[in-house]
Amino acid sequence: MEGPVPIQDAMAGDTQPSNTIKLLHLLFLSTSWGMQVWVTFVAGFVMSRHLPRHTFGSIQRELFPYYFHISSTCAFLNLTLFAMSHPSERLGEEHTTQIIVFLVCIAASVLNTQWFGQVTSDIAAELHLVERSQGLGQEVGLAASEPRRQLRASNPSYRQLARRFALFHALSSLCNLCCIVCNGLSLYHLAARLSAL
Repeated sequence: MEGPVPIQDAMAGDTQPSNTIKLLHLLFLSTSWGMQVWVTFVAGFVMSRHLPRHTFGSIQRELFPYYFHISSTCAFLNLTLFAMSHPSERLGEEHTTQIIVFLVCIAASVLNTQWFGQVTSDIAAELHLVERSQGLGQEVGLAASEPRRQLRASNPSYRQLARRFALFHALSSLCNLCCIVCNGLSLYHLAARLSAL
């Protein structure tokens, strides 16, 4: 019996990955980037302006481990799918750059998951204990800064703890922004190859 040989969707062709692989890659990339943009630029700002500081901190401490693990998993899966679809003997400069972008995203995400995010959460919990002992933590929005400024001025150990928090929070935020940029570059890479919407 002659005729066209059916192509199995799960098998990648010589030059193009299957539609299933493309869909999974797009799903992981868009999920990660959308989550990162939402958490970073919407949820964090809204909650910090409308919730008591300690409530906001408690929510962050509960959500961020999931957020960091999902980001790391999506970054790893994106690299895996991309690498499987682009064998090393056929890698051009553009594909090599894309793999480097995925590796940077994985590194930044894993640093946040395994170190910066956890240390930041632990220090925040210590800060909250000190603040609670001084009757602080229920302030909302900008009203929260002046009492803490006074506590930093009068309590050297709190001041030191606040500096450590600021350092690790900045490092965690930098890793997070790095992941957003990497995922944005990867989305741009995909969009540049779309022939239609």
